Amino acid sequence: MSIVKFLTSKTFFKQLLMAVAALTVLCFILLKWLDITTNHGSFVEVPDLTGKTLETVQIELDDKDLRMEIQDSANFNPRYPKYSVIEQYPVAGTQVKENRKIYLTLNPSGFRKVEVPNVVRRTFRQAKPTLEAVGFQIGKITYVDDIGKDEVISISFNGEKIASGDMLPMTSKIDMVLGNGNRTQEE
Repeated sequence: MSIVKFLTSKTFFKQLLMAVAALTVLCFILLKWLDITTNHGSFVEVPDLTGKTLETVQIELDDKDLRMEIQDSANFNPRYPKYSVIEQYPVAGTQVKENRKIYLTLNPSGFRKVEVPNVVRRTFRQAKPTLEAVGFQIGKITYVDDIGKDEVISISFNGEKIASGDMLPMTSKIDMVLGNGNRTQEE
């Protein structure tokens, strides 16, 4: 039998029709299986989790069949409670599939500690930006008799003297004792 006769025979057309029918049925079954396993067209809205504790977040995500992934946070935000959510991805209101991971950034327990720079015997004009650059705030300023006008004589935190190299939480208020430019009685 020649190839042309075979391609035009009833047997070839029957088998071609059966192959197309089998492929169509297989594709239909495969697409239905994909719809079921991927929940096609089924979405869950991501809740707003900012400011909430981990226990509350876990309950809300379990109710919506979502998972959480906690990421570290290095920046303390005083507007939120300790260990609460300060950022989330995807953001609230986003439509996602069930069992999706929601990435959370938590508020640490407090400001991280930073090293106190050496500002003693420097002018206030130099010391103030140096302290503020590392995250400290300037607290109470007092003056004592010292020849160095506006020169930092000592620094303290919560009433205790501190030295350069000490570790204090960021945003700590550092009190300063400055010279007033007058000679001391001993000189």
